[in-house]
Amino acid sequence: MLEIEVYKAQQRQVIEECVRILKPEGSICWEVGNYVTDGEIIPLDILLYECFKDQGMKMRNRIVWHFGPGLHCKKRFSGRYETINWFTKSDEYVFNLDPIRVPQKYPGKRHFKGPNRGKLSGNPKGKNPSDVWNIPNVKANHVEKTEHPCQFPVSLVQRLVLAMTNEDDLVLDPFMGIGTAVVAAVINGRRGAGAEVVERYYELAVERVKMALVGELRIRPDQPVYEPPPNSKLTMDLWEDQRS
Repeated sequence: MLEIEVYKAQQRQVIEECVRILKPEGSICWEVGNYVTDGEIIPLDILLYECFKDQGMKMRNRIVWHFGPGLHCKKRFSGRYETINWFTKSDEYVFNLDPIRVPQKYPGKRHFKGPNRGKLSGNPKGKNPSDVWNIPNVKANHVEKTEHPCQFPVSLVQRLVLAMTNEDDLVLDPFMGIGTAVVAAVINGRRGAGAEVVERYYELAVERVKMALVGELRIRPDQPVYEPPPNSKLTMDLWEDQRS
């Protein structure tokens, strides 16, 4: 498929340049979905994996970003995820877990027996968010919504920025769009840079970064999507609504 080969060649060129300027302790996160043609799915992260391996990069995680609303399919299961592929240049890379911990499911749970009996079984600062992230995407009613058709929520990029960089580090987005990665960087004490070929998106990016710097940009906070316990009244009410 010519389209796919052209895409892969263009991506490879950008990846090579990103690796070239990356610090030894730095990371690259590549967010992609699936390419669909004639009803066939082509996972783009699998397609691009060799581009990173050819540059000597090591994959540390394949993060599944699970979001909410999306297109409804009739001849296959509706897609509700994309992936973030995290690569590092060396084994001495930055990874800060504490800033991105999420609440424990059972925060007061303690060891029942053994040498740690009575002690908290989980980290009091919260738990590792794992490699599956439930973060709502940016749709019409999202406070961050602009005219960009494929806008990332700041909370999604912010996790990566906090975990994989330190204060005053530089965050680069070669496909900047409306500047979400730069926004996530500057509101967390990092520096941001990016490239964008669509002039209107660049203008929006500049506007959003300026607003973020003075605390005027509306951002949805990073918080777990609430899921009521299976036997809660809310869950039973929803079940009854679906049956009726």
